Amino acid sequence: MVPHGYWLITLLAGFLRFYNLGYPKVLVFDETYYVKDAWSLWHNGFESSWGSNANQFFQAGHPNHFLDTGSFVVHPPLGKWLIALPMALFGADNSWTWRFTVALLGTAMVLLLMLVAKKLTGSRTFAILAGLLLAIDGHAIVLSRISLLDGILAFFVLLAFYLMLLDGERTRLRYQLMAVRGKSGVIWNRPWLVATALCLGLATSVKWSGTYFALFFGLYIVVSELLLRRRLGIRHWLGDGLVGQGLANLVLMVPVYVATYVLNWLGWILTSGGWGRDSKNTWWESLIYYHQQIYGFHVGLHTPHAYASNPLTWLVMGRPVAFWYESSQCPPSPNGCSAAIQAIGNPFIWWGAFLALLWLTYRYFIGTRVGAKRIRGNRTIGLILLGVAAGYLPWLLYMGRTVFQFYAIAFEPFLILALAYAIRSLWYSRTELRRTIAVYLTSVCMISVFFLNLWWGFVTPYWFWLSHMWLGNLWI
Repeated sequence: MVPHGYWLITLLAGFLRFYNLGYPKVLVFDETYYVKDAWSLWHNGFESSWGSNANQFFQAGHPNHFLDTGSFVVHPPLGKWLIALPMALFGADNSWTWRFTVALLGTAMVLLLMLVAKKLTGSRTFAILAGLLLAIDGHAIVLSRISLLDGILAFFVLLAFYLMLLDGERTRLRYQLMAVRGKSGVIWNRPWLVATALCLGLATSVKWSGTYFALFFGLYIVVSELLLRRRLGIRHWLGDGLVGQGLANLVLMVPVYVATYVLNWLGWILTSGGWGRDSKNTWWESLIYYHQQIYGFHVGLHTPHAYASNPLTWLVMGRPVAFWYESSQCPPSPNGCSAAIQAIGNPFIWWGAFLALLWLTYRYFIGTRVGAKRIRGNRTIGLILLGVAAGYLPWLLYMGRTVFQFYAIAFEPFLILALAYAIRSLWYSRTELRRTIAVYLTSVCMISVFFLNLWWGFVTPYWFWLSHMWLGNLWI
């Protein structure tokens, strides 16, 4: 049963994500692609081209301005299918339906993070703290109120991580029993592992960056089980663990992962109008060709953009994206008023998480001294670092590409876990710091209230909007 505290935090997250969700009633930033693509995908089975002035028609409540010709899109269909569902149920002329899916999954992600945190440490307090920090962070709030694909990706990644933890817990008990009985062998009955592969396939079906998590998580599963077999003294731990169980894990995961991804293209496969659908003799050859074109687009994307950012700056919010800005006259304010939606996370959360990440990395690899021994390789810390590494490190290979700060939402839950874990560790190990920690957490909540106008798009005097630009032109 989910504790009441979890539901209270989830309700808070839902309020911050669903309140006035239809505002502004315009296609914000890349909503111009994903929302319209979602609507044409729902009707045609593939993303279609649009006529002239399509945005104006769509925003005015006349969404059926799409054509029957396919449009070249560079992300898989699943995220757009999910965006389209509430639009089909409640009408595409209501702007809140464009964003309903991301708001729902963004809220659910807060609850899911608490379940993950509880599974990692067994501490309900730690779980509620992690959930609260994610619930009130502006980066997570904005990415749950703007209909982009990245928030959907983040949800499936975190769900895959949770399922991986369930599988690890179940498998560890079976390995312990195997060691007690002095036996060895391969474990095939692993429903949570299959479910993990399914969710990783869903993540990749939203954006290709889900592949990074699949590779990191898959490698972790194989290596961690091999080391567990050795630590428990299971006979033939190397052969059965690396060859036998490793191959079994691949058999359990890879077909499910690949099938999930291919099935998400079913609309494009079963119709004939999608971009490149009939470019080759068979559908699968055409699909391969399409993917070659998508890959070429991604690796060659070097178009200048005012809000593009180097991944090295993401962990400290060096260049957060302003999704929407509108100025107006509002006497007596001499410089008028501003309404803005900017994915500026709570600075105290993000900068604190960055420091916590450095500290956890040190503790994992260098260790902490306990008596005469130095303890390294804490499992919980390693799992948190795994999530951050899977979502962040691959982007360091593409620092010349046009990429954006909001991609970090895919691994933000793991940054939050790092911060919550550091706070919990200091609370219990350094009692003299408890008052400082309490002041810090109080300040975090106050800063979220202060920045709320940038996350909900309130109209405020220009000077008040400007007072939030703590890093000057880097945030403007």
